[in-house]
Amino acid sequence: MSQLSDSRRRAYQEKQKDHARMLITCPDRPGIVYAVSQFLAENGANISQSDQYSTDPEGGRFFMRIEFDLPNLEERCEELKRSFQPIANRFQMDWTLVEARRLKRIAIFVSKEDHCLLELLWQWQSGALHADIAMVVSNHPDMRETVEALGIPYHVISVTSETKAEAERRQMELMKDIDLIVLARYMQILSPQFLRDYPQRIINIHHSFLPAFVGAKPYDQAYKRGVKLIGATAHYVTEELDAGPIIEQDVQRVTHRDDVEALKMKGRQIERTVLAQAVTWHLEDRVLVYDNKTVVFP
Repeated sequence: MSQLSDSRRRAYQEKQKDHARMLITCPDRPGIVYAVSQFLAENGANISQSDQYSTDPEGGRFFMRIEFDLPNLEERCEELKRSFQPIANRFQMDWTLVEARRLKRIAIFVSKEDHCLLELLWQWQSGALHADIAMVVSNHPDMRETVEALGIPYHVISVTSETKAEAERRQMELMKDIDLIVLARYMQILSPQFLRDYPQRIINIHHSFLPAFVGAKPYDQAYKRGVKLIGATAHYVTEELDAGPIIEQDVQRVTHRDDVEALKMKGRQIERTVLAQAVTWHLEDRVLVYDNKTVVFP
């Protein structure tokens, strides 16, 4: 890890040492917000942010994200979780309590195109991306020098149709302590077994505005269709290709004068910003998934 990033990491963790996030999803009914707020107040917590959403107040699904500060959080966190469980049981909650100071460990997968990787590295260096980048994994050696200069391990694992199973076995061995995998234009399809081990913990950037132009060469598909807008989509990866829950999207207007290469050039800027935003929201526990869709509390 670079010295600059390490110092910013320590400063961030010190600032966040008593800060926590609670994420809740459950059947909607009266009293949920009151019960959660009362519990936190009785335990001496100060709520700094609260977001809620219901798919339908009459029997729908309720989503909630709360940020709060609690003195001596590290020492009290486990007891706080135990004390909250009866409330969670009463409302049939799926919930998590996350200490903000605990940075998630991420692995970035990349092939030859470097723009999305470079954006993530730049945001990490600048202190905007709060995570531990544990490693970069690639099926090509092209970005080794850039990555290792920042003190980040770079693993080259080549992939062919004949070696795919062995390559994935080696990749999965490296992922044992990883919280999030980011596919930064990694041009290989992951196996169902790989995906099952990381549900809603693999984010991909697809270079089109899904659900349009699924699969390979979306810019070529867009050019042939004569589109006036191109876009990019960051989504969680599922076994169905390019059909996982969408986290973030953006578009840019183009014209008949733009050939395929011009579309690709303009698209790269959208791809890098969309992916970085989606990763940031995941790291900050702002994304809740249901029915192959997401609730994102920006």
